[in-house]
Amino acid sequence: MKIFCIIAAYNEEKNIAKVVKGVKPLVFEAVVVNDCSSDNTQKLAKDAGATIINHPINRGQGAALQTGNEYALKSGADIIVHFDGDDQFLAEEIKDMIDPIISKRADIVFGSRFLGKEANFPFFKKHIIYPLAQLFTRFVLGIKLSDPQCGFRALNRKAAKHITIENREMAHNSEIQAKAFASDLKIEEVPITVIYHGFGQKLSGGFKIIKDLFINKLSK
Repeated sequence: MKIFCIIAAYNEEKNIAKVVKGVKPLVFEAVVVNDCSSDNTQKLAKDAGATIINHPINRGQGAALQTGNEYALKSGADIIVHFDGDDQFLAEEIKDMIDPIISKRADIVFGSRFLGKEANFPFFKKHIIYPLAQLFTRFVLGIKLSDPQCGFRALNRKAAKHITIENREMAHNSEIQAKAFASDLKIEEVPITVIYHGFGQKLSGGFKIIKDLFINKLSK
């Protein structure tokens, strides 16, 4: 079974080598989509053993994941795993993410930071950003999941072909969830561990995600 791990990376020279080395033994191919980084992300990822796809301009994480999905599908992927390049997820939990797909229980599996495993959330994320995002995604987009913005997920070939990521920035997480619920895909959540090394997304970033999702919905 060909399992591809897609890692969208933008200026992740501090973490990318460790991330690639962690996931590489667990998958058929580790693919880093270098989203026009200005540091040594590309070289370090390549030296660690990843396949590199370069964006000539910075297009955003959603666009990078779509590029990775297209490459993986063309390369015969059976399962595609999305994994962040900032070392906040545990590579060993990939097996938990893909198990529902291998067992034919799910077409797409979403990781959740709210189902009991470690997640050292900053106050604003836990008590303001995520509750607001969850209310929006549940009542406006019809998503009934515990985590509205987790970037750790796994898709079988059917799901990856069915879902085209159109939102280039951070709202792509909820976009993928919404498209999964709007289809006939079998969906499952799996608890994951998250260890934050920095808290880059501010409250304004959370509101931007909601705004992008709302605009995207109105444009349909």
